[in-house]
Amino acid sequence: MLAAATTPEILATLIFAIALLHTFSTKYFAELAHTNSRHAGLWHLLAEVEVVFGFWAFVLVAALLVITGKDAAVHYMEGRNFTEPAFVFVIMVIAASRPILFTVINLVRLIASMIPVNRSVAVFFLCLSLVPLLGSFITEPAAMTLAALMLRDRYFQYEISNRLKYATLGVLFVNISIGGTLTHFAAPPVLMVAAKWQWDSLFMLSHFGWKAAIAVLFNAIVLTWFFRKELAEKGRVEAGSGAFQMPIPVAAIHITFLVGVVVFAHHAVVFMGLFLLFLGYTEAYKTHQDRLILREGLLVAFFLAGLVVLGGLQQWWLQQTLLGVEPNVLYFLATGLTAITDNAALTYLASLVEGVSPEFQYAVVAGAVTGGGLTIIANAPNPAGASILKSCFDDEAISPLGLLMSALPPTFIAIIAFKVL
Repeated sequence: MLAAATTPEILATLIFAIALLHTFSTKYFAELAHTNSRHAGLWHLLAEVEVVFGFWAFVLVAALLVITGKDAAVHYMEGRNFTEPAFVFVIMVIAASRPILFTVINLVRLIASMIPVNRSVAVFFLCLSLVPLLGSFITEPAAMTLAALMLRDRYFQYEISNRLKYATLGVLFVNISIGGTLTHFAAPPVLMVAAKWQWDSLFMLSHFGWKAAIAVLFNAIVLTWFFRKELAEKGRVEAGSGAFQMPIPVAAIHITFLVGVVVFAHHAVVFMGLFLLFLGYTEAYKTHQDRLILREGLLVAFFLAGLVVLGGLQQWWLQQTLLGVEPNVLYFLATGLTAITDNAALTYLASLVEGVSPEFQYAVVAGAVTGGGLTIIANAPNPAGASILKSCFDDEAISPLGLLMSALPPTFIAIIAFKVL
């Protein structure tokens, strides 16, 4: 039985449901922007998927001001933890900087040269396998940013079919979500429970990581093989990678900034200080920099911050839904709930339940990462990938239904990996 809900909780759930519907309607608003020039600016704003949850979060705050008063509304906002949105913003900007991208491109190119297939096909495979697995060490948002940039510059910009674009997006989102489970600090849903349940990297590797690695490799191999001809014909391995040289010290300094932010991922004051220093460094050495993706990063952070505000009042129904459910059922329930909430929020609420069994813990986290590719809101790095790649889709918008259908096959492989292996 669901706990009795307060008026603010019911209102927040209603607004949350509207926001979910809005995410599935962004393509409609994008079309309106092209056909209705009088209010094109407004429709363009509402068509930005990164704006959706931030916009409706402001609606909720305004409603709380009216219903509960200023003090209560401010107290609620100050009680939210915005460390994760800030972290995703910082790591996204640093990971997308030219020296970091240059380093990863050369690593991928080196490994691709050892694979006895067409170079364009090999690089594509590594973007969907090696880079997501690197997310276990450089964090999932950083891995998503790097993989999306490489895919955009080498494949998506060269008139590949929509079928390949959506299939790639589905595999990328799923592989990033499960590929961060080799360690206990890189995947947002794992971060939420690791300390509470005393999970370390050895535990993650032995219970989740090896299964996830098999699923990641299988998904990447199948997709690459299926579209191998189109990839060989239209891919551009050298796109954007050979136009500049990078001094090793500059690349090393950028990597140091990246590592520093990862190490202090839970301490916003520290990693924001590092980020400000990073901005100063890039300004001092403009020769080795491209435009930093500050706008894209801020939009993604706005999206996640909105999710934090809206999600904070969903506990009344979400936690009760998880209680008393048999582990096998709980796994599939968590997979489905992840698609309409956020897998980190889901595991956080699960961590509040006292006295749960190891089977409960495994089912919740495995389900949360399994469903992390089904929608843009399912996993924190997804908005980052969508922000980078959406310009290559029709009307510069990603169809939520298209993403869902494309993510189902790799999600099914993840289910087999976590439930059968």
